[in-house]
Amino acid sequence: MGLKIIYGRAGTGKSTFCINQIKKKINNSPNNKLILIVPEQFTFQTENKVLSAIGERYVLNAEVLSFKRLAHNVFNECGGATRTIMGDAGKSMLIFKVLEDLGDNMTVFKNASRQKGFIDIASKTITEFKKYNVNNEVLDLTINEIEDENLKMKMEELKDVFNEFNSRLHEGYVDEEDQLLLLNEKLDGCSLYDGAEIWIDEFSSFTPNQLSVIGKLLKRAKSVNITLSIDEVNSPKGESDLFVATKNTEKRLMNLIQEEGIAFNGYINLNEDIPYRFKENKELAHIERQLYAYPFKQYRGKNNSLRLYRANNNYDEIEFVAKDILRLVREKQYRFKDISVICRDVDNYEKVVSAIFAEYEIPYYIDKKIDIASNPLIVFINSAVDIISKNWTYESMFKYLKTGLIKEFRGIEGAELIDELENYVLAYGIKGKKWMEEWVNYSSSILKEEDISEENKQRLERLNDIRETIVTPLDDLNKQCKGKKTLKEFATILYEFLDSKLDIMDTLDKYVEYFKENDMAIEAKEYSEVRDIFIDVLEQAVDVLGNEVMDLNEFMKVLNIGLSQYEMGLIPVALDQVNIGDITRIKSRGTKALYIIGVNDGVLPSASKEEGILSDNDREILLEKGISLASDTRTKIFEEQFLVYTAFTIAEEYLVVTYPLADFEGKSQRPSIIVHRLKKILPNVKEESEGFKLVNDKYDKISAKLPTLNELMIAIRKNYDGAEIEDYWKYVYHWYLREPKWKERIEYVKKGLEYTNLENNISKEKAKKLYEDNKNKISLSVSRLERYAQCPFAYYIQYGLKAKDRKIYEFTAPDLGSFMHEILDEFTNEIKEKDLKWSDLSKENCRNIINALVDNQVKNNKSSILNSSKRYSYFTDRFKRILTKSVMVISEQMKRSDFEIYKNELAFGFSKDVNSIKLDLPSGESFYLNGRIDRVDKLNLDGETYLRIIDYKTGSKKFDLNKFYNGLQMQLLVYLDALINNSENIVENQAMPGAILYFRIDDPILKSKGDLTEEEIKSEVLKELKLEGLLLDDVKVVKAMDNTLEPGTHSLIIPANMKKAGDLGKNKALITMEQFELLRKYVNEKMVEICQNMIEGKIDIEPCKENKNIVCDYCNYSHICQFDSSLEDNRYKVIPKKKEEDIWKSINEKVGGEVNGD
Repeated sequence: MGLKIIYGRAGTGKSTFCINQIKKKINNSPNNKLILIVPEQFTFQTENKVLSAIGERYVLNAEVLSFKRLAHNVFNECGGATRTIMGDAGKSMLIFKVLEDLGDNMTVFKNASRQKGFIDIASKTITEFKKYNVNNEVLDLTINEIEDENLKMKMEELKDVFNEFNSRLHEGYVDEEDQLLLLNEKLDGCSLYDGAEIWIDEFSSFTPNQLSVIGKLLKRAKSVNITLSIDEVNSPKGESDLFVATKNTEKRLMNLIQEEGIAFNGYINLNEDIPYRFKENKELAHIERQLYAYPFKQYRGKNNSLRLYRANNNYDEIEFVAKDILRLVREKQYRFKDISVICRDVDNYEKVVSAIFAEYEIPYYIDKKIDIASNPLIVFINSAVDIISKNWTYESMFKYLKTGLIKEFRGIEGAELIDELENYVLAYGIKGKKWMEEWVNYSSSILKEEDISEENKQRLERLNDIRETIVTPLDDLNKQCKGKKTLKEFATILYEFLDSKLDIMDTLDKYVEYFKENDMAIEAKEYSEVRDIFIDVLEQAVDVLGNEVMDLNEFMKVLNIGLSQYEMGLIPVALDQVNIGDITRIKSRGTKALYIIGVNDGVLPSASKEEGILSDNDREILLEKGISLASDTRTKIFEEQFLVYTAFTIAEEYLVVTYPLADFEGKSQRPSIIVHRLKKILPNVKEESEGFKLVNDKYDKISAKLPTLNELMIAIRKNYDGAEIEDYWKYVYHWYLREPKWKERIEYVKKGLEYTNLENNISKEKAKKLYEDNKNKISLSVSRLERYAQCPFAYYIQYGLKAKDRKIYEFTAPDLGSFMHEILDEFTNEIKEKDLKWSDLSKENCRNIINALVDNQVKNNKSSILNSSKRYSYFTDRFKRILTKSVMVISEQMKRSDFEIYKNELAFGFSKDVNSIKLDLPSGESFYLNGRIDRVDKLNLDGETYLRIIDYKTGSKKFDLNKFYNGLQMQLLVYLDALINNSENIVENQAMPGAILYFRIDDPILKSKGDLTEEEIKSEVLKELKLEGLLLDDVKVVKAMDNTLEPGTHSLIIPANMKKAGDLGKNKALITMEQFELLRKYVNEKMVEICQNMIEGKIDIEPCKENKNIVCDYCNYSHICQFDSSLEDNRYKVIPKKKEEDIWKSINEKVGGEVNGD
């Protein structure tokens, strides 16, 4: 009976020494009971190492245990397992309920207890109390002595939570911390390990409970040998000493045996000048000795074992690692299992490592736990409850459907059904009670109901069948979950919903079978385990809180808190794999080569300063009062230092340290202080980067098949561009050509290098087929011509191939325009029917008529989006205000004008009065233009008839002569030309142009420094909503448009002003009759030019760019054309900024006129 301490710095062979001693004991005394105790996370690795060193005899004569397994053995042999051990899930669910019940009585933690994450913090604090033997009596005594009121209140409430938790727990359970307390009790009367020889390895410290267990083992075992990572024993330790934690452990062990009267069998010192692990490696030995030495010594010998790599980013970093691993395996005959990659947070690197290692065909195992929250079963459960508790939202419904767990929607056909359903749901805003009703709407408009075709009726029938399949079990679940129930009742309902109604458990079994058949071991394990985890959590919840009454929301909180405690560990699927993990989990187990990645400032060493519920100051006060708890943040800094030291001493032969200059988000990062330290202690180490590598290998670009193919593509591109490339690339190229699997890819590579996104023109025959209607006519609108002028390719995609965006149930700008236009048209008809004049309308008239028209429009179209929610009801009220303000302004404009409204919504091409505009092309084809003019005003003056076109816009718009010249703003001139050409049929005599104007529909917000009178407000509104466009430069006609215009004033309603002399002020909005004629001629020629290009099949990717305005910014097809201005052949159609007089000159030249723009 006695304690022996085996000590040495990292790499001195402490673990190997223990295993060799066990091996020797087995050889000499095969009947002895031999035990090796290690931390829980290292049991698997240690068993493998012991088995490898000793062979099969180890199984019969020795045992690798953790403290947890030790307790299990004692309870099985000597009793004590009468109460069930509560797992972390049950513990967290119980703490949640305790906090909820105590919540109103708490002060310090009242708000915090309701926040996400507090349960975990509370659980850790309870665990800490138990690990450090803090019980109710200790808390009572300590609280009475605390003078700090805040800490006193905090400890009072912690005591209440701790006591209530233990009270409920111990009704039938114990937790893992209670196990060690119970183990202590049972070891007193248990002879299981009497006479055993015990080795305890890989611990840097022990909790009081663990220390107490060691004390009991020391009394019964023949010997207990404990390894400690320290440089020397019985030495004074400074606070910043690297080995401060293990030296404290040594002191506590010595105090223990002194108190218990146990013999000390001495020290075994494994320290040597060069540690066992680094016998053949002076550089790594120097790192072990000098990394944290003050003052330090430098090693100026030749460096073969350490590489520093500065990466541009994480991808560059991992690609360097992958290439170097392959080099070691191919040139140095390393096995993949000899290599490890470690970092401070493996979650950050998991995706990039997985992608790049797979690309380089490197087998790997990531030693981490998987969060089960994203597993389809957990997503399915949460989304099912979200559906019934959150008004059947789109998001929750399609999360539910896309899990692949509903048998009707599995496979490709099932996915297609979901896609069809999703398109309908998005297009018609299906949510809430609409899921429970039969779907009858298939209108193309979100504002009006339409007749449904037979084809769409069949689609609706199919969609309704799918809807019922989905809704029936969910509706049953919804009915069963109404109101409050016991947790056990909710658990039963949920399980029956999954198993009996939807066969989800059977579906999971089928997935597991499929994964196994297709060698998908990780997926098979995940799907199998998550089902067992769910059932286990459900059972724990019922055991712990089964009779608690709650609502569905609270039940799901409890369930998810339980599920959140589970993480699935991955099992290595092969023996020869690169081991990847966190520095806290990977120890030296024959690691010949080690890559430490992400060695950045604040990452390694970690800069974490989380204090938890108890701050460092709290812990100091408690320590003064006799309560010793876990380390404070200051001590954790030194523990982190020891962790870094341990990590940097794992490698036996080769160490690579890398850091990226930018993180995954592109933010800049600095190297860790460790990197600077390595450069100081090993001054001959040269830092490498993408542009500077020490390993000179001209074939380094030849690695795995896929990365080499990527490098080959670059080489081929260089060759295409006339650059010289290495000779070996032709051999690489021919290798890929000989391989059937890769030959096709090479062909794709060649096509890619020759690829251009420039489209060849389509034939005239194809163009006709694409653009002709069912009457073999090509009919189109002016806006479509303008769209072609913006970008021929975008027009071809939209109107030729008829590509459409996914329809979404939302009120868009075009919908707003249609709605406003229709109400204004109805308003005009209404006042005509009532024989009212615009000039006689009052504010009350306008408001009442508009309100009635809008209400009627919404009421008569039940499927209108404006009926769908309170949000849209608000929009409806806002539209009423805007329209009322707009018609009041129109009324005021008409009061001040001698023009009269002749007609609203005047159609050409759709009526007998105004024919389509026929465009005869030079090639012999004809195009027909149709359109609808919002409003036509008429003036009879001095025996002449003048027409004025008004176009309603929901946004601000002015006439831009440059856009007109380039075919981007032709609409009003096309309308004017159609009217003038057909004026004898329309107004019974030849008319002349008076104006083309835009009217903005709006209720403008006025800006003013002070209060305005009612008359001033009226004037400001008229200014804001002034008509914009072109006017005939004729004082009589202009005066007729604003009969209030007086000499020396500016009009409030049109873009004109009058000089004091009575003539019109110079204004680019004023043009002569001859200029109007020029514009009419030009617009016809421009339309013919556009149509000729269209029929000839020109579909150039040539988007317009005017200043900073690029049509691509608003184009839905940019992902199709892949336009890139950096490519040689991709060019914008630049609209140069020109003076108006230059534009008029160009128009004159085009149409042969002689009119200037002056």
